[in-house]
Amino acid sequence: MEPSIILVNAGYAVGGVLLMWVAYRTFDKLTPEVDFATELKNGNVAVAIFIAALFVSIAIIVGHALN
Repeated sequence: MEPSIILVNAGYAVGGVLLMWVAYRTFDKLTPEVDFATELKNGNVAVAIFIAALFVSIAIIVGHALN
């Protein structure tokens, strides 16, 4: 395997993680009445499932955009 391919894939991985973080922070700012961190610490499973679904959907969108 060529090192350039590994570097490109690592760049895509870092870019995807950054895009997921930006999307999460944006969604967090758009819903000020819900404090996701506090709800997760309280053990709210519905919020955990919602955040997981958000991350999966963002990953699918980023994956298709980078393809």
